[in-house]
Amino acid sequence: MRIEITSAQVHDSKTFLAFTGWRKRPATIVADKAYGSKAIRQAIADEGAIAVIPTKSNARIPIPHDPGIYAQRNLVERFFCRMKDMRRLTTRYEKLKQNFLSMLHIFAIRCWIN
Repeated sequence: MRIEITSAQVHDSKTFLAFTGWRKRPATIVADKAYGSKAIRQAIADEGAIAVIPTKSNARIPIPHDPGIYAQRNLVERFFCRMKDMRRLTTRYEKLKQNFLSMLHIFAIRCWIN
């Protein structure tokens, strides 16, 4: 698993390349519509994985995806929903990237234990 911390105004898709170069190649990479660009889909294909990304509603050529695999993305969404219950993370009291990442690790461990 990888986590990339960015400033609030950076779009998620701009950091996608931080999530490439796996030692063990993933079979699929699941992402939301924001990652549906041709460049990102090509980077996923270059990794040897299948992109499970729904196309935007205004796409000229819809690209099919596996809704069953995409439904598993809710695990990540539930993690972020639980994270928002922890006010210290939501408001990002920790201004330094390393401190904030440490708080994320503590939160993830706490979720894993429960």
